[in-house]
Amino acid sequence: MSDSTQPFRSTARDIEFRVRYAETDQMGVVYHANYLIWCEMGRTDFIRHLGMSYAEMERAGISLAVSELSARFHAPARYEDLIRVRTTLLDLRSRMIAFDYLVSNAETEQRLASARTSLISLDRMGRPIAFPDQVRRLFLWKD
Repeated sequence: MSDSTQPFRSTARDIEFRVRYAETDQMGVVYHANYLIWCEMGRTDFIRHLGMSYAEMERAGISLAVSELSARFHAPARYEDLIRVRTTLLDLRSRMIAFDYLVSNAETEQRLASARTSLISLDRMGRPIAFPDQVRRLFLWKD
């Protein structure tokens, strides 16, 4: 899995929010693409919680581009549902980071969707580069 012998610093982080009307179709069911936005919300919150926002990462010269995505839908989310997105760091390599997501109804605990993303570290010119130490250290336990 990881190319480091150190364990990941944080294994999971939850965010919660209510489904907005604009995220649903005419039947009040959440449109599937919104789950990907919710995963991004979980991922950016996860990274911010470790001590660096996406904006700070970009100012440091690093962008994260989704290189792989998989999603499985288990049950529909509906307007006004309280949603929980649990984001878990799955893997960290020199140029890649991967996350798992579990989207559930926070009140009933019903699993709504599960997803996984892999992201590649890019420089300002859009070329793959290794994570700088300052970014890499965010995700690993410190000695």
